[in-house]
Order: sequence, then C-alpha cells, then structure tokens
Amino acid sequence: MGMTQLRVLVTGATGYIGGRLAPRLAEAGYRVRVLVRSPEKLTDVPWASDVEIARGDLSDPESLSAAFTDVDVVYYLVHSMGGSDEFEEAERVSAENVAEAARTSGVGRIVYLGGLHPDSVDLSPHLRSRTQVGQILVDSGVPTMILQAGVVIGSGSASFEMIRHLTNRLPVMTTPRWVNNRIQPIAVRDVLHYLVAAAEAPLPRSRTFDIGGPDVIRYGEMMQTYAEVAGLRQRRILVLPVLTPKLAGLWIGLVTPIPRSLGRALIESLQNDAVASEHDIDDVIPPPKAGLTTYRDAVRLALRRIDNGEVETTWASASPVGAPSDPLPSDPDWAGEVVYTDERTKDCDANAGTLWSVVESIGGENGWYSFPLAWSVRGWLDRVVGGVGLTRGRRNPKQLNTGDPLDFWRVERIDRGSLLRLRAEMRAPGGAWLEWRVHSVDPDRSRLDQRAIFFPKGLAGRLYWYSIMPFHGIIFKGMMENITGSAARQIVQSG
Repeated sequence: MGMTQLRVLVTGATGYIGGRLAPRLAEAGYRVRVLVRSPEKLTDVPWASDVEIARGDLSDPESLSAAFTDVDVVYYLVHSMGGSDEFEEAERVSAENVAEAARTSGVGRIVYLGGLHPDSVDLSPHLRSRTQVGQILVDSGVPTMILQAGVVIGSGSASFEMIRHLTNRLPVMTTPRWVNNRIQPIAVRDVLHYLVAAAEAPLPRSRTFDIGGPDVIRYGEMMQTYAEVAGLRQRRILVLPVLTPKLAGLWIGLVTPIPRSLGRALIESLQNDAVASEHDIDDVIPPPKAGLTTYRDAVRLALRRIDNGEVETTWASASPVGAPSDPLPSDPDWAGEVVYTDERTKDCDANAGTLWSVVESIGGENGWYSFPLAWSVRGWLDRVVGGVGLTRGRRNPKQLNTGDPLDFWRVERIDRGSLLRLRAEMRAPGGAWLEWRVHSVDPDRSRLDQRAIFFPKGLAGRLYWYSIMPFHGIIFKGMMENITGSAARQIVQSG
C-alpha cells in the first residue's frame, strides 16, 4: 500500500506526544484523523486544517465506530499519569474498547507508546497499567507494535520539567534512593521519529520494542548535566532512604509545576532501572540520519525552545482527570442554576489591537495584573490540596490557543482580537470562568468588558464565593485598571 493512501488515527492528539505526532504524520504524507473528546481544543492549533478531527471518548465504545472506519493504523497515545486510584480500571476499559473497535473495523495495525521497564520486578501502578494496556492490544488479534520508552526529554515534557525546576530551584536537594538508578533517557524528537516510522515498519508479529537514547546514566547525573548545560553550579544531592514516593511526590508538588499526583507517578516509575534490554528496533526502524540525540543535546534543545517561546505542547496540554469539559452556558441563568458574577467595563486610551495584546499575554511570568500576593497564596493553597497551582505558566509568552494551560486556568475559547475565556482548573467547590471581551470604540480607543463567573456546588460553593467577595474589589478592579493602563502606556511609549 502506498504511503499517501494510508489513513492513520491518532488518539490523545491534545496530549504531549499526540499533539506533536499528528502534524508530523500529516507532513509525512499520511491521511490523518485525530480522535478527541473536545474537538474545540484543536480549533486553532497550526495543523488543524491538515487533519480530520473526530469526536469520541475511549471510555464510550459507541463513540468510536465512526472514527475507526477505514483506518489502517491506530496510534494509542492515551495514558493517565495522575488522577484517582481507579485509573487502572479506567485504562483497562479504554484499551479493551480500542481493541474491539480496531478488530471490528478491520484496522491493520495498532502502535502503542508504553513505558520502559525491567522484567520480573514489581512495577509501579502506572507502569503496570501500561503493561496491561499493551497486552490487551496484543491480545486483540490486530498486529500491534509497542514502543517502550523511559524518561522523555523535551521542552514541556513532565520528566524534563521535573528535572528543570528541581535543579533550578534547589542548590541542595534531598532525594530518594532512586537517584542512583540507571536511566536511558530519550529525546522527544527521537520518540517521534520512531512513532512516524512505526506506521509502515516491518512487523511479522505483535511485540514490544525498547527505545532509548545513546546515554545510560544515573538520575542524579541527569540533574547535574542539566545544571551544567543551564549554566548553574553543580548541585549537592543528599540521598534519604526513608523518603517515600508519597512524600517525594508531595515535595515535588510544592517545588515544581508538576502536581503531586503526577510527581508521585513519575517517581514510582523511577523505582527501578529504566534501560533498554534489547535493540531489536534497529532491525525494523533505522535511527535518525543524524543519529540519536544525546541527553546533553536534548537538554540544550529543550532549553532553547523554552527561551524562544517555541514549546509545541506541554505535559499540561491534556486536561487533568476529572476536569470539567462542558462549555460555559451562554445564558448565566441556564437551567435555573445559581450563578455568581462580577462584571466590569472600562474604556481604554489605546486601540483594540494593543489592548488585545495585553489581554492575550496575561498569566505565567507576565502575572495577573492585580494583587500578586493574593494570586500566589491561592496558587499555593491549590498545590497543598493537590491542585495544579499557578506554576504551570503558559506555553508561549505572547500567544494563546484553545486548550492551552494557563497557570490554574485553561483556555476554553479564544476569538483572537475580541474574546478570551478561561476555565478554572484549581480545586474549588464549583465551576469558575474568567473572560474578557475587547471592543473598538474608534481608531484610537477601545473598551474592555471583564466578567468572572462562578457556579457554586452546594452550600460549600456559596460559602466559598462569599468568603472571597471582600477581595473582589481589589483583585478584579485592579485587574481591569492595570490591563487597560498597560495598553495605554504602550501607546504612549510607542508614540
């Protein structure tokens, strides 16, 4: 079958790997269909027009049949690294649904990205789940290629962000014993190389293939090498054998942008060596022409991407487990529910384009234009109770896309130049949104409408809203004043 005739289906296209793989498959000449729960998240990604977008949920088998029709290769890239204790069961059900849909639709191949792990050892819950998913896909009868990767290094990857923030912030750090375990990291660009080639690589039978970069180093060395590449002093690492994954996950949740549930999952996956036990992948997929990327070069490339604001996807690209997915009702009194709002309007001595640029750059290192201490405290409290906090930042310092994480918000809708709506992903007894609308008054003036919305959940939600009301006048009024003021100052400075 010619390459241009091959249709591939990518699941997990809003995630870290899937969001990078889909455009590369399209660029390679494949007809690409992506399966996502919320197609709205892909409305303005640069490659949206290059793929077919299908709505579906892996937990709902009836939603899969149309998406799997006339598909030659299915990429299974959905995996939870955090969430509830029931995630293993949810992963099993999703894998069984995909296996059945692929079998009944006559799919020719499944490609699955699993985790690198040693044989004959007790695996962490997440590695155990990945192994179970792989076995379910193999047992489907559909030819299945499983690529098993360890620590993936790239701008925005959870593993890299954990290393980056720990090393940047802690000149002296206490770590569990796994800091001395042997790791074979792999650059994200090399993972994508193998995934693209897997669509048509020879596959006499279903099986796993270990993939890894050219370096086998200890985790502690990975942090020291990062420090060297980043121009930092060497870090002092103190090994504490009593530091459990739960305690280490809590610590990582406070020090890095990684939520404690994800931090704990990453740590548990490092309890054993993660080194390729075979190199059979070389027989079916040759390495990249320039060779596999060294760990040092992978770190250098990732830092360059971050410095240039060119991060394609991040670990936070996928919505966290349990995050709300329904769009904001257009009518605030929808279904008779109680809704609280704080609405403000202000004219601005700047044109609409300048005002919009300030609105779109909000959050991350640019801040929230009001009462920084209050935002920091709210973010810290969110981290303490297991939320995402403020430290996720933003993917690009100037531009936002639908679905982008933005501190403890997510971009739910963006009509560039006129509307930005954020949905809260912090822990709160209800749903919260924050939105801005920019209107042109005349060529030199504009108006900003700002609205905060809260749908309380039960009595706790109502008490929560009234408890923070005293701060609204400071936070929301200050935000409005400072956004419009910043736009006006830009006009003065440029004039």
